[in-house]
Amino acid sequence: MMEEIIKKVLELNTLEFEEAYTLYNDSDLSLLMWLGNEVRKKQVPGREVGWIIDRNVNITNVCSSRCSFCNFHRLKKDKDAYITTFTEYRRKVKELFELGGNQLLLQGGLHPDLGLQFYSDLFSGLKKEFPDLLLHALGPPEIHFLARKEKKSYRQVLTILMDSGLDSLPGAGAEILCDEVRKFISRGKASTEEWLNVMKQAHRLNLPTSATMMYGHLESPEQRIQHLFRIRELQAIKPPGHYGFITFVPWPFQAENTGLKEKYPKDYRQFADEYVRIISISRIVLNNIKHIQASWLTTGLDIAQICLHAGADDLGSIMIEENVVSSAGASFRTNAEEIQEVIRKAGFIPRLRNQKYETIGI
Repeated sequence: MMEEIIKKVLELNTLEFEEAYTLYNDSDLSLLMWLGNEVRKKQVPGREVGWIIDRNVNITNVCSSRCSFCNFHRLKKDKDAYITTFTEYRRKVKELFELGGNQLLLQGGLHPDLGLQFYSDLFSGLKKEFPDLLLHALGPPEIHFLARKEKKSYRQVLTILMDSGLDSLPGAGAEILCDEVRKFISRGKASTEEWLNVMKQAHRLNLPTSATMMYGHLESPEQRIQHLFRIRELQAIKPPGHYGFITFVPWPFQAENTGLKEKYPKDYRQFADEYVRIISISRIVLNNIKHIQASWLTTGLDIAQICLHAGADDLGSIMIEENVVSSAGASFRTNAEEIQEVIRKAGFIPRLRNQKYETIGI
């Protein structure tokens, strides 16, 4: 059976669930890495590896979702609750431009008082003052939240935000796309189908999106593969010629100080070989998504470097600012010079890109 699976992989044919699970669960890591790398070379020929300069700014730390894996969120009444001011955005964007970037990753909680008009005004205000700024903002949970709050469809909310300056939609809030898991880790957030339906509308509107997976908490290996299949199935029905999911980014759960670890105590340590295995199987299963990004922020640059030989073709952002996973234990940092050197030492050519994976420098 394994020989037949390997043949299908190398021919870029679509795997069935049992085939993908067998490959992920039973094969040696060296075989999985080799297959991931072979598929990568066929899907993304050449030696270029992407990276980007952007800044992750949290719109607010107030969130009604109260996800058990997140210790960044606050209640409205908390003394350290905040909403970022436009003066702060202005300073942060100017610093971003000075460092050579032009994209702002804007993410926030589900603040009960912030409606569609707030986000529309924020986006249009930023674009008016900084016309060259790209907004990679919000995510399916926020779109679902706003749609319910405003009694509008996902399509209506997305259209208004796009008209206000939204350039692309992150794959935030996916975690594991299985409601049996989500009811324990993110009960107050969009369900699996709601997350997927937001993305379906984004794809119909030709809004560039990304997809993500946070693993290593309460999910099973089978549910990890199920997650990949849900992503692949949605990508398969995007309108021809539309962006759909441009990239897929998996990362390991960061457990430090989280309610999830306190409520469900166990060993949440994440190991490098498992992350490399996840990268490889993601490349293999997601044969209709071109780019696979390794998360150096949660694994370290040395592990991300290995992933470039296991199916990944991108190292993502230098992360001028990041607050959420850092508050749960992610402590790795880098800069433009270091990330390029890491790529070169792995035997590749750094390619500065934008969110659409268009080259903007070498």
